[in-house]
Amino acid sequence: MTPELWDRIIAINYLGPVRMFHRLLPSMIERREGKIITVASDAGRVGSLGETFYSGSKGAIIAFTKGLAREMARYNINCNVVCPGPTDTPLFATLGENLRVALEKAIPFKRLGTPIEVAHSIVYLATPAAGFVTG
Repeated sequence: MTPELWDRIIAINYLGPVRMFHRLLPSMIERREGKIITVASDAGRVGSLGETFYSGSKGAIIAFTKGLAREMARYNINCNVVCPGPTDTPLFATLGENLRVALEKAIPFKRLGTPIEVAHSIVYLATPAAGFVTG
């Protein structure tokens, strides 16, 4: 990977959310309520072969969100991060059938996740039902 690609990955996966929350948090703090939900990746939790820099950028957003959760709890702002594992997306389809089969064997449910399953977890975290879930 080139340094230019490193910068792009960090700009999108880490600095993008950080800059967005920098703009949004003052009004949430003033209202003393809010829900922040970031999307990282299981690769950010455990690492991923061939995706070391990507994994690091997702690990950064995990740590950022967990730290933010501690800071924002006093303002009644929930902060959570969703870390999907391998998910059946058009981008994943470009990686090849061999990788898909290998991952499906390693996943406890023996299949890839779906985008709608990831969306459902995000929706849950945005509802009052998750009012005591943070970090």
